[in-house]
Amino acid sequence: MAQSDDKLERIKEQLNSVPPLPGVYLWKDASGRVIYVGKAKQLRARMRQYVNFQDDRAKIPLLVDAIDSFEYIVAENEHESLVLERNLINQHAPFFNVDFKDDKSYPFIALTMQDTFPAIKYTREKHNPKTRYFGPYTDSRAARTMVDAVRRVVPICSASCAEWRRLKRQLDKGQLEAFLSTRESMRPCFDYHVGLGPGVCCGAIDEEGYRAHVKRVARFLDGHHDEFVDEMAAEMQAAADELDFEKAARIKGRIDAVAALADKQHAVSSRHLDADVIGIFREETIAGVHVFMVREGRIMNSNEFILDKGSNVPDEDLVRGFLLRYYGTTSSIPREVILASAPEDAPVMADWLTERLNDPHGAKVRFTVPKAGEKHELVKLAERNAQHTLLRYKVRTNYEDQRINDALLQLESALAMDRPPHRIECFDISTIHGSYTVASMVVFTNGKPDKNQYRRFRIKTPLDEANDFLSMQEVLRRRYCDERMADERFGSKPDLIILDGGKPQLTAAIQMFDELGRDDIALAGLAKRDEELFAPWQDDGPVVLPGGSASLYLVKQVRDEAHRFAITFHRELRGKGMTASVLDDVAGLGPVRRKALMRAFKSFKNLKGASLDDIKAVKGIPAEVAEEVYLVLRQYNERIQKGGGPAPASAEAPGKEG
Repeated sequence: MAQSDDKLERIKEQLNSVPPLPGVYLWKDASGRVIYVGKAKQLRARMRQYVNFQDDRAKIPLLVDAIDSFEYIVAENEHESLVLERNLINQHAPFFNVDFKDDKSYPFIALTMQDTFPAIKYTREKHNPKTRYFGPYTDSRAARTMVDAVRRVVPICSASCAEWRRLKRQLDKGQLEAFLSTRESMRPCFDYHVGLGPGVCCGAIDEEGYRAHVKRVARFLDGHHDEFVDEMAAEMQAAADELDFEKAARIKGRIDAVAALADKQHAVSSRHLDADVIGIFREETIAGVHVFMVREGRIMNSNEFILDKGSNVPDEDLVRGFLLRYYGTTSSIPREVILASAPEDAPVMADWLTERLNDPHGAKVRFTVPKAGEKHELVKLAERNAQHTLLRYKVRTNYEDQRINDALLQLESALAMDRPPHRIECFDISTIHGSYTVASMVVFTNGKPDKNQYRRFRIKTPLDEANDFLSMQEVLRRRYCDERMADERFGSKPDLIILDGGKPQLTAAIQMFDELGRDDIALAGLAKRDEELFAPWQDDGPVVLPGGSASLYLVKQVRDEAHRFAITFHRELRGKGMTASVLDDVAGLGPVRRKALMRAFKSFKNLKGASLDDIKAVKGIPAEVAEEVYLVLRQYNERIQKGGGPAPASAEAPGKEG
């Protein structure tokens, strides 16, 4: 511990020399590896927030514990810092930065702009700065289909064409003049014969005309399809007027190709919306992302990604990390990015994207966070698809089974157990000032909820106020006495017992287990505040499971399920107690009439808010009884508003109870 404090003090002292300027900082571990990259308007102040624990993100304690040194790079402004940050993240792939879970190479459509006659190609490589890339496409078939479609609309050379490759070799050697003088005598390639190539190889098109084709291809790949239909329709009509029916038929085929492509795309907007719609669905350890590329009001393409990092990364960081990675690789920049929450530095990121858009008309990129309307529905649609993206990934990779195996092995190691905890039982107490006190017991078998084994307990110990300590001891005594341990209805003996409430609940359990003479079940108390586990043998502090780990995810899932089950039973019991105790004061209201009231109003909440006329309208309730019910309920409401409480419960709650 002292060594860690010394390291922190050393880093704090070194931070005094960091300038208060914009730039990028790189945190490193003891081996010198970069573990986190971030940008800041003011480097010194931002970096001090980490070591002073003024940043409340869940990953910070784990990150600071791993930090051994740092570097920083001063930039001219925040925009320059953003570009530098993205490049350094790509270079170092730091552990604590958001990244793609499946870091494979995604397909792109590329235009080789560095060539005299640029060609189109399908590729998974993205390393040539002079090539223009469109994508990424997460569906390789969609990328190849788009290449075929665009060539049917705007003929362009393919990088796979043998004649184009021969031409490229000749031009790379500086033999442009020799090529131009001989190409008209060359035999045209097959693509030219079928209308996919413009005929560079045989002199059917000059360099200027070919460049015009390339610009049109880029426009088409950017999603601007409608303008092509109008242009081609005019060309077709002109060809027909000149009686060139063969040319008109070729143009008609291109119009049909655009129409077929439009049929495969989904219209989502009545307006000509030009935007990317981003939906994110996250779990503790991973997140799914779905991106709709909407151009001219249609979803022309959709991409899906899996991101690593879980709850230890705030939503804002997750979104920002994805935007940096995604828009750092694609040249298909929209005029609008629609999403559920924008990054903190949205204006700077918008400027960066505007620069990448490089629109000749000066259009700017903006972030939109819609609260209602058409765009809001699009975000919800993207989020639903992101959820399915994550589900498909988990099924495809057997992610759940692997995560559960990892979680059980991590718990075995962290809690020094003899074997993985295949059966976990977790308890939680729910009460209001000692009234309607209940306990829940949930069971996870092999990392999954085993709901047939769930049990709930009504605490019998008389309590004047809330006492979770005594309540926990009672429920443990009832569950782990010899009679219940021998009862097959309670299942087998657990490998691990988790008690919601941390060290106090663990102390209660240890005392009770000593009385019962049990020492063959592992115990752990889970503190709500910092998600820390307390074990009986751990005297020097809690067991801290790594943020975002499979074990922490499982423990929190077990705890949350126990809390849900307890609070549900508590509310049910309290509601029945309120109904029974209040309506018991009404003369002439027996069980039959009470059931009629509850059948008519569905719940006690609805009943106590009902008017006198509403109560009188219930079949089987005499007017004088209705008036008495209304009077009693009004007195009850007034007592509640003044801070009083309902009478103790007298009704029994149904369900499996221990």
